Amino acid sequence: MAANWFAAPAPIARKVRAYFAPVDRLTQTPTIFDAAEQGAFDLDTPPTPWIDMGWVQGFVRKPLSKTAPVLTGIPAAVLEQIRETALAEVSCEFLAWTKLTMALATGSQHMNVLTAQSGAGLAGTGAIPALTVQSGSTATFIALASGGSSTFAAGSIVAVDGDYSGQTGFVGIGVAGAYVRKPLSDVDYIRRVTFNVSLVKEVTSTGLELAAALPCGAPNAGVKVQTVVGFVDREGGSFYQEWSALFVIEGSQRERILFHYPRLQNMAGAEEMMSPLGATNEGGQARVLLKGKFMALPITDPLDGERVLCYRTFVPAPKALV
Repeated sequence: MAANWFAAPAPIARKVRAYFAPVDRLTQTPTIFDAAEQGAFDLDTPPTPWIDMGWVQGFVRKPLSKTAPVLTGIPAAVLEQIRETALAEVSCEFLAWTKLTMALATGSQHMNVLTAQSGAGLAGTGAIPALTVQSGSTATFIALASGGSSTFAAGSIVAVDGDYSGQTGFVGIGVAGAYVRKPLSDVDYIRRVTFNVSLVKEVTSTGLELAAALPCGAPNAGVKVQTVVGFVDREGGSFYQEWSALFVIEGSQRERILFHYPRLQNMAGAEEMMSPLGATNEGGQARVLLKGKFMALPITDPLDGERVLCYRTFVPAPKALV
């Protein structure tokens, strides 16, 4: 009996799935995606340290690299081409508002709004004091000293990171949340900019059970935990978010197109898109979407030393002719 091979048509897909992972800003080391080992991963369970951003819409890639001819002879004729510039942009609209999607859709620091003490004023610096995380903590459980749990409630958001002690440069556990150019006086500053946040699922006598694992894993000794009421970003500033990105299009025949951008920096300020609900919903409800626009930065591929902005991988459908 002949094998059931078929000629695959162009992929048919509904939406694009987005995943982001941190870049080590000190060494400019991105998170690498190996399609040979990870290309078939479960879309709901991405490999560590990729973070699932859910489905996105309006996904657009723009290759902006320019070539130039090398002329020789009289009259001049084209001898060959050279790549004059290597540029690329990518944009999308996030369908959910989370801390990370907000950060990805702004061009500067993205900050946690720490719970303020009563009567702290409007300066934004009088936060409720942080509590020291105890040994025995994990990525999903924050151990606290006796009585410490009483200051937290299920459903609250917590930030877990160290005290600020006058250091300059990139700050934040695992993910650089800001670049400090001169010493500051706010002991809570790192927890204001950290990405190491999670939602409290349950409060116990010994600590906090988290609804999702902390992005940076089990807390180190000496870090502290503080409650957060929301998130804020600011138009302007000199800090640029930088992330590795992976966009996945899965076709109806189980084929996949994967776009891996090792380094993306946001190239636009905070922007929202209003998407009306319904074709004739004039003046009615609309979904507020976050708009992200990014510039691709190059890496040097260790395979052959070439400078690369993006890797596009196609994994054919099972039994499809190639």
